[in-house]
Amino acid sequence: MELKQSHSVRLNDGHLMPMLGFGTYAPDHTPKSKAGEATKVAIDVGFRHIDAAFFYQNEEELGKVIREKIADGTVKREDIFYTTKLWTTFFRPELVRPALERSLKKLQLDYVDLFIIHNPLAMKSGEELLPKDASGNIIFDTVDLRDTREALEKCKDAGLTKSIGVSNFNRKLLELILNQPGLKYKPTCNQVECHPYLNQSKLLEFCKSRDIVLVAYSALASHRDPNWMDPDSPHLLEEPTLKSIAKKHNRSPGQVALCYQLQRGVVVLAKSFSEKRIKENFQVFDFELTPEDMQAIDGLNRNFRYAKLQLQTEKHIFPKSGRQ
Repeated sequence: MELKQSHSVRLNDGHLMPMLGFGTYAPDHTPKSKAGEATKVAIDVGFRHIDAAFFYQNEEELGKVIREKIADGTVKREDIFYTTKLWTTFFRPELVRPALERSLKKLQLDYVDLFIIHNPLAMKSGEELLPKDASGNIIFDTVDLRDTREALEKCKDAGLTKSIGVSNFNRKLLELILNQPGLKYKPTCNQVECHPYLNQSKLLEFCKSRDIVLVAYSALASHRDPNWMDPDSPHLLEEPTLKSIAKKHNRSPGQVALCYQLQRGVVVLAKSFSEKRIKENFQVFDFELTPEDMQAIDGLNRNFRYAKLQLQTEKHIFPKSGRQ
C-alpha cells in the first residue's frame, strides 16, 4: 500500500483514493437535503472523498452540490473521489450497468471514481429496496457474485467507473473473487464496519497481503439508526481509553478513533451533518498517536458489530448448480 500526494493511497489499479472520506448515509426521517448541505460543508472544509450509494437515495442532492463546487472553482472534477454502490436488488449481471447509469443520471456526472458491491446479500430484483414477503422477511435471490463482479469489470472498461471494489465481504468471499478464473481486475478495496470495538485486524492483514485497501465505515459508531443498530449498543466515543488518549493529545475521542485507522493504513469514512463535527473530523493529519496509544486502542477490540446486517448464507452467494 503506497501513500501518495495529500494523504491518499494508491489503489491496485493505479488510481489514488483519499485516506479520509465523508459518509453521506442518513436515516429515512432525515431530509435528503441535509446530505447535500453537509457535503457542501465537507468539500469546503477539505474533504475530497465522498462515499455514497444508490440505497441512500440522495444522489441527486450530492450531484448538485458537487457540480456547484466545480462551477464556483472550489474543486475540479478530478479532485473529487466519488464512490457509489451497487444495491443488492441489481445483482443480476444484466442489471448492473443500468444501475450505475441510473446513479450517473441522478448525479449528472460522466463517471464515478469507485463502484462497489454494497454487500453480498442478493435480493429479489425490482424497484423495492428491501423486498419482503407477506411475513415481513427479506426475499433473497440466488445470483453468483462472480457474475455480478464481471459486470462491474465491464462498467470499468466502458469508462463509467475508474475503479471497482466490494463491501461487507469476509475473507472467504474475497477469496472466491480472487480465485475466479479469468479475473481481469482485483477488487481495489473492501469497505467494512471497522472501529476500536471491531478492529478487523485479521481481515486487514489479509487485505494488505492481497493489495486490497480496507475502508472503514461506522468508524465513530455515532450514528444510531434503530433500523440498523441496537439502541442499547455502547457509545464508542464515551470509551474511557479513547477519552484519556484524546485528553493527552488535546483532541476529541472522535479524532483519536479516526487517527487510529489512518495509522493502521485503513481508509476511514467520517460521517456527520454537524458543521462543527465535520471540521473537527478533518483535523486528523496534524498529530500522531504513540505506539502505546495504538496498543491501548487495539486492546479495546471485542468483535462487537453495531450494524445488524442479516448474515448471508452460502446458497445466496452462488447456485450449487452453477460454477464451482
